[in-house]
Amino acid sequence: MLKMKDAFSTIAVPDLDVARDFYGSKLGIDVSTEAEMGMLELHVGQGAPVTVYPKPDHKPAVFTVLNFVVDDIDAAVSQLNDAGITMQRYDVDGGMQADAKGIYRGQGPAIAWFTDPAGNILSVIQQ
Repeated sequence: MLKMKDAFSTIAVPDLDVARDFYGSKLGIDVSTEAEMGMLELHVGQGAPVTVYPKPDHKPAVFTVLNFVVDDIDAAVSQLNDAGITMQRYDVDGGMQADAKGIYRGQGPAIAWFTDPAGNILSVIQQ
């Protein structure tokens, strides 16, 4: 068995300046520059920072790469909409449908998906 010290997540984007603006200005996340490696760090909550690195030929995943846990999903979605961010609608197993705000409810925690400018799938989730 591996003896792990810690873990962290990474996200690829084609343009760090666009990512810095989106995550910092639109989402209000504390974004710092990791100068030695030329990457960004997203500081959310108490966990390890999420590293954002440049990849010019980036192709976004077809699944959620980062979930933001919120206390009030309705307020979070309203804030995202106010920032110009549109919720995504997907065919979800079990036929669960999004409500008018784009929030999926009823099977597990309430969740709403959106994308960053690089096409990475993100969510806000109320647990």
